[in-house]
Amino acid sequence: MGLGRVTGHPDYSATGTSKFIPEIWSGKLVVKFYDATVLAAISNTDYEGEIHDHGDKVIIRTRGTVSIKKYIKGMKLDYERLESPATELLIDQGNYWGYIIDDVDHYQSDLNLMDQWAEDATEQEKIVVDTEILAGLKAQANTSNKGGNAGRISASYNLGGTGNPVELTKINVLDYIVDTGTVLDEQNIPESSRFMVIPAWMAGMIKKSDIKDASLTGDGKSLLRNGRIGVVDRFTLYSSNLLAFVSDTGANCFDILFGHPLALTFASQFVKTGHIPEPESTFGQIVRGLHVYGSKVIKGEGLGCLYAKKG
Repeated sequence: MGLGRVTGHPDYSATGTSKFIPEIWSGKLVVKFYDATVLAAISNTDYEGEIHDHGDKVIIRTRGTVSIKKYIKGMKLDYERLESPATELLIDQGNYWGYIIDDVDHYQSDLNLMDQWAEDATEQEKIVVDTEILAGLKAQANTSNKGGNAGRISASYNLGGTGNPVELTKINVLDYIVDTGTVLDEQNIPESSRFMVIPAWMAGMIKKSDIKDASLTGDGKSLLRNGRIGVVDRFTLYSSNLLAFVSDTGANCFDILFGHPLALTFASQFVKTGHIPEPESTFGQIVRGLHVYGSKVIKGEGLGCLYAKKG
C-alpha cells in the first residue's frame, strides 16, 4: 500500500488518476510551442533576438523605398538619401505555470513523462496566446483587405462586414478564397508563403468542394499539430478552432484571416523554466515556467479578413 495522502492531495500512485511525475526542460517547451501554435506559421519570428524578460523590446529595421526617375541622356543625376526607420516590438505579455512535485511521488514514479507534460504545457499556452493574438488581427488589417468593398484598386470584392457576413458553402468557398488572393494581388503582396487561417467547418467544405483533394496541390505533408491542411490558390491553409467569432444575423460569424507572414511579427520565449528545491511548505520541489511574448502588425497591407458564416 502506498503512503497515505491528505484529503485533496492528487494521487500519483498506480491506482491514482495521474500515475506520473513530470520534468520539463526549456528547450523542449520552445520547440513544442512553435510546433503547436499557428502564429509561428503565419508570422515572421526573425526579430526575436535576445529576449530576457517581460518588458524587453525587439528593434525591427525596415527597408527604405527607392524612387525610380526618368532618365534623359546627358542629364545631371539626382541622388537621394534613403530613410530606413525602425519600429519597436514590445514584449509586454507574459504567462506562467507552476506546480509542486512531492518527493514521495517523485521517487515512486516509474515513468519519465517529460515529453507529455511539455506537450501539455505548450498546448495550453498555445490556446491562450493564439486566441488572444488572432482576435486582435482583424482591426490591424488594411481597410482595403476587408469589408464589402475590398480591393485596393477595384474595390469590388465583398469580404463581409458586421450585419452582412458572407455565407460560405461548398459551392462558393473556393471562389471566395480566390477573391481574397486577388485582394492581396492588388496590394502587390508576394505570392509565395501566403496563409489563410480557417475554422474547421470551412476546411470540411473545401474537402467536399469540386476540386476536393486536388485543391491540396503541392502538399506532400500530413496534417501537423499546427493545423496545416494543404494549399489552395497560393494559400497554405491552417485549420484552427481559436479564431474569433460573434453571433451575427442569427449565426456564428468568423474572422477568417489571410495574408503573408511579412505582415505580422511575433516574438516569444520561455525565459524562466526551472524548479525550487525543498520549499518550506512540503517535502518536494516547485516546478515553474515563464513565457513572454509580443506581436505587432508591421505591414497592414499584407493582412486581410473574410467575415463569414456557415451556409
